[in-house]
Amino acid sequence: MLCPYCERDNDKVIDSRASDGGQSVRRRRECQHCNRRFTTFERVEKTSRLMVIKQDGTRIPFDQEKVLKGLQAACGKRPIPEDRIISLVREVEEELIQLYDREVQSKSIGLLVANKLKPIDPIVYIRYASEYFNYQHLEDISQEVANMQDAPPVIPSQSDLFSTPKK
Repeated sequence: MLCPYCERDNDKVIDSRASDGGQSVRRRRECQHCNRRFTTFERVEKTSRLMVIKQDGTRIPFDQEKVLKGLQAACGKRPIPEDRIISLVREVEEELIQLYDREVQSKSIGLLVANKLKPIDPIVYIRYASEYFNYQHLEDISQEVANMQDAPPVIPSQSDLFSTPKK
């Protein structure tokens, strides 16, 4: 690292710690030549190798912030912690990178998000689905609610997990 004061490449790291919630590393350095101290930050450069093919055929880089904003809108005033929403966005991104090499249809992203929302909160799922699937009639939403009621997700309660079988 070049010293910002004497512009020599002769420094040592004095202290290193995570910064910005683990998104970067803050390093305190001391120049061995002029003995002045300075701080540097390391961040991972965001590069998007996954392109999204929109419905009109245009291609844009995948942006997890767009998925996050859509989920936050759907989760408004529901008891879903913010960290759960963020982890859902990460799950979606990881799965997309595993499933698709370079390009993915926007419709596939929406379906993946919708399927991950079903077991978390049915109200949030309906909100997201009504926007994403662009329901035009009340009957469409009613049909989706009926489908969810016919096959509710099976989520065991903690008591079910730890109960002992009765003899």
